[in-house]
Amino acid sequence: MKLNHNGLMTLPAAGGGFEVNEIAKTAERYLNLTITVQEEHSMAFELRAYGKGDEKARVVVRFGLMPKYRTHVCLDLNWLDGHILFPGHIPGELKVVCHGSRIDRKEIVRAEIVSCEAYHDVQVLFEDVELSDTPRQASEAPAEKLVDEMGQYMPKQWAGKMPDLAAMKEAIRAQAALPNAYPFADWTSWGGHAGMKLAEGTGYFSKIKKDGRWYLLDPEGCAFFSAGPDCVIARCDGRVDGLEQLLAWLPENDPELVEPMDREWGEVPRGAGKMMSYERANLKRTFGENWYECWKSMVVSQLKNMGMNTLANWSDPALYGRMPYVTSLERFPETGHKIFRDFPDVLSPEYRQDAETCAQALLARRDDPWMIGYFLRNEPGWAFVNDLVIADEVLRDGENTYCKQGLLAWLREKYEDIAALNAAWQTDFADFEALNRPIEKASAFSVQAESDLRAFSAVLIRAYTEIPSSACRRADPNHMILGMRWAWISDPVLASGWECFDVFSINCYAVDPTSAIERVNELNVDLPVMIGEFHFGAQDSGLTATGLEAVATQKDRGRAYRYYCEHAAAHPMCVGAHYFQCYDQFVLGRFDGENYNIGLFDICLQPYHDMAQAVQACSERMYDIHAGKLPPTQDKPESLPMIAY
Repeated sequence: MKLNHNGLMTLPAAGGGFEVNEIAKTAERYLNLTITVQEEHSMAFELRAYGKGDEKARVVVRFGLMPKYRTHVCLDLNWLDGHILFPGHIPGELKVVCHGSRIDRKEIVRAEIVSCEAYHDVQVLFEDVELSDTPRQASEAPAEKLVDEMGQYMPKQWAGKMPDLAAMKEAIRAQAALPNAYPFADWTSWGGHAGMKLAEGTGYFSKIKKDGRWYLLDPEGCAFFSAGPDCVIARCDGRVDGLEQLLAWLPENDPELVEPMDREWGEVPRGAGKMMSYERANLKRTFGENWYECWKSMVVSQLKNMGMNTLANWSDPALYGRMPYVTSLERFPETGHKIFRDFPDVLSPEYRQDAETCAQALLARRDDPWMIGYFLRNEPGWAFVNDLVIADEVLRDGENTYCKQGLLAWLREKYEDIAALNAAWQTDFADFEALNRPIEKASAFSVQAESDLRAFSAVLIRAYTEIPSSACRRADPNHMILGMRWAWISDPVLASGWECFDVFSINCYAVDPTSAIERVNELNVDLPVMIGEFHFGAQDSGLTATGLEAVATQKDRGRAYRYYCEHAAAHPMCVGAHYFQCYDQFVLGRFDGENYNIGLFDICLQPYHDMAQAVQACSERMYDIHAGKLPPTQDKPESLPMIAY
């Protein structure tokens, strides 16, 4: 079915587009369209689907596109059922994310394709909009080269862009000559504050609450505020399959620089993934075959000179011991059958057994004094749905899971006979066994039904938390459990089982993290809080997207870092804030299609100097701020609409 939405459109900065209500009236599986962004930067678009009475879209499929790139887009309308968060992407597209819960096609009263908010009006060309049972294949790449031999974006110019290989090599060697030391005389070798000894050292990192403030302690018992970047690793994650003709240089037969994709990602077929590392290539061309040893020394010195004291999540294990570090459980326990997305059948023996198996990975580092602690996992996909009642999903599931058996046993114990449950739920079930059939949104039956199912959801999330935590404690009694790195607290029930942790962790993309930390406090969580991710990006560098928080310039990025991190340190619950990430992402997209200017360092391994100066200025003050002796900075740059997906 052809849809009449073709042509060049000027879309307002607030976002604009057109309705595609036809998707509610037909059974074709795919919404195909071709889009060309006429601007110099990437853009994000959304397919939004609304049900009756919805003020906000019930499901949003967000996707990113490169500038000046005629991209065939294929949106699988099966994604509207909520079964997947990250479905994958094809060449020419950037990251695709499915937000919201679920909606049946027949429930849709309005659907639209819209551009996301920008900082100016934008021009976009739409072509060949159609509904079809055949997915549109990937578009042909542009004829011109877009990425130079150092990994830099060729259509843009910016301060700090390397003119050639010789200049890049000289700059990298200068970075390698930095001293391997913190710039502050009162810091311990761990990065703690020698003048703030709060307890006798245990030989490991620990925590203490003193005068109403939480602190981490280094192994000597000195106050430690954890600051450092995620992903301190020279990894292969620039995805280039299908994009090879856009690269000015692609090394052949060098497995250090080009690797097959090491993970399955989503369900969109893209052939065999091919990953390229320009960071490794630039190091290897500078230092030769010894590049890896040179990089390990160089990057630690770079971070210490900035005043960073932590290798945050997903960093190279070969760096552990050169600085304090956090890590994650190698694999979070799972079950063959899932309740919803990645939520396991947590009451099953299978989940308990797999928790024991996963915990064994901690044995190798249980005696390492440089490990601050470990996260159990990162951003559970099921928790991205705001106000999700996981017990609703248990009853919706047609399988006779252990979670369902547990729920029915819990209801029998509470109500004793089905008549009492029916009276409370305003239902007419013949018996408790009738709850075994799939039931859609049982929490909507009555106020009491919702109360019951939210209460049992807390039971399930507590099991989700407690079972792996207990197994990990047995395997490693020396290190702190740092929590789950929730993307956000989408429901208060996510705090269930917080007593199992030593630290409660959240990822918080914001200008100021204070309200997010307070949200944890309001849930009566009596633990220190660690922020696992935050960042800021700008458009005056070599990338075409900003990431999840945007400002105008690199100088503003540094100001934004200071404002965020100093306000985090000022909160009496916060004990660390980890910046995402060490290096900029690949301009054509990493494995999942993100391509953000979020690095402390660019693709040529050079620091963004304004950012580096701001990080050091923040680190010099952060212990006095953390102790309540100094106020945080009030210098806050203006925010811009993000370019992110």
